Amino acid sequence: MEEQGLTPSPGYLDLLLQSGGTFLGALRQCNDCGWELSWSTLQAHASLTRAELLCLLFCALAWTGLRKAATAWMFQPFAQWCRLQPKEADKVPESAWKLLFYIFSWSYSTYLLFFTDYTFFHDPPSAFHGWKQGMGVPRNIAVAYLIQGSFYAHSTYATLYMDVWRKDSVVMIVHHLVTLTLITFSYAFRYHNIGILVLFLHDINDIQLEFTKLNVYFKTRGGTYHRLNDIISDIGCVTFSVSWFWFRLYWFPRKVLYATCYSSLQSDPDIPFYFFFNVLLFVLTLMNIYWFLYIVLFVGKVLTGQMLEVNDVREYDIAEGQRMDVPATHSPKDTWSNGQPMQNGFVKNKRV
Repeated sequence: MEEQGLTPSPGYLDLLLQSGGTFLGALRQCNDCGWELSWSTLQAHASLTRAELLCLLFCALAWTGLRKAATAWMFQPFAQWCRLQPKEADKVPESAWKLLFYIFSWSYSTYLLFFTDYTFFHDPPSAFHGWKQGMGVPRNIAVAYLIQGSFYAHSTYATLYMDVWRKDSVVMIVHHLVTLTLITFSYAFRYHNIGILVLFLHDINDIQLEFTKLNVYFKTRGGTYHRLNDIISDIGCVTFSVSWFWFRLYWFPRKVLYATCYSSLQSDPDIPFYFFFNVLLFVLTLMNIYWFLYIVLFVGKVLTGQMLEVNDVREYDIAEGQRMDVPATHSPKDTWSNGQPMQNGFVKNKRV
């Protein structure tokens, strides 16, 4: 039963028909759409000061410095103390850093959506109720935007120069750029309400992903196989797959795309940059589908016995089936490697 005063949420098929029909209808009616109109609309409606951009850049640099300090003083020493294998120890700082950030960011988004007066999760169309050009951004939402925007600016740099290089790293860079563009422009055009919902629906999966990866890295440490970490990584793989579908491929279209494609025009037929934002959200959806197919392929290989253990779900196919030397005390499940560590296009000082 729908809560009193809330806009009924459509079924999945109705969502596709209403949202897609509204988007295509608006596209057919837009006879003067082009660069000239886009530029004039940007100048007329965007509200973003130089001070805000400088603050975003400063915080991005701060994230980079904080990560380097945490890696040197916390993550790397801890990995060495646990006596991880070198290729696993190289990956721990990246996953530990992301896990801590996404726990913090998702917790804050959860607080905004469920412990304040905002109704954007239960009633997504309300995100556009009362929208006005240049309207003020509530301070608690502005803080969330600063945290997330600066982190994705940092993450674009980090994927290139700090993270382990993976087969889908190029897609990851595109993802960071699309997300950063959405965050920046949604703030400038005052679509911050729906932006908080987008961030909430995505960050939960990153928490599960990084937590699962850390358990994969820690299941063989100090020359000993640790079954508990192996079990947790198996469970994490399943819950990650289910939550990815539920949050990004079910709730995201039903709540976000429906609100941006359909409800936004109901609130304001002349809402600016309608096509720009929805195209970017569609691109984000396609990337979510791309990674979900990655996940399904990975789970299928595990279930059919083509893989004997859960490895890094983003890099399992870089060098499948390669053997590695392990102590005799390890479990037979630990005799398979997911490839040598890659960083910045290099593998053990050899150019790829």
